[in-house]
Amino acid sequence: MRPPLIIGVAGGSGSGKTTLVRRLARRLSPRTVSVIQHDAYYRDRAHLPVEERATVNFDHPDALETSMLVDHVSALMRGRPVRVPAYDFHTHTRLGMTEIAEPADVVILDGMLVLADRSLREMMHLKVYVETDPDIRFIRRLQRDLEERGRTVEAVVRQYHATVRPMHAEFVEPSRGYADIIIEGGGDDRGRFDVLVERVRTALA
Repeated sequence: MRPPLIIGVAGGSGSGKTTLVRRLARRLSPRTVSVIQHDAYYRDRAHLPVEERATVNFDHPDALETSMLVDHVSALMRGRPVRVPAYDFHTHTRLGMTEIAEPADVVILDGMLVLADRSLREMMHLKVYVETDPDIRFIRRLQRDLEERGRTVEAVVRQYHATVRPMHAEFVEPSRGYADIIIEGGGDDRGRFDVLVERVRTALA
């Protein structure tokens, strides 16, 4: 079996990474695609008292067990399925269940910090950065955290100022320099998106 093409898709929180990844996966049909969310690899905080879990800087690279993701990508490259952890953003803990990621023609790594990690970058055949206006990113994050993660407006705003914005400046934005292609607005840049699709198809030929 031919090793998979590994694609990393990074960008700020709320930039539209996941939307782009979904569009890309649809365009690559009938090729098989496995998508792995870096967010699934947040470290389990079950050992901390509940009130302390919310004080963790979840926007710093150390909040994620990226070494496990590296091991999982290595296994997929060898044609072996992996068990991706399931994470509960309400309790900041890992659930007992896992999800199986199968070997595929293309493996897409989706996460704001996937290009910030050297070990992950060295495994990628194509690196993508999604660039979106900061105001739009904040609004998208606010909507997501209110609707999907049960947080309050005050908590989202506080976290944005305390960790999201400074960690973006320190880790996410600099990783833009590693990108092979930069796409505006989560796939709204149709010209660049079509270029991305063509580059992937050429690499798979």
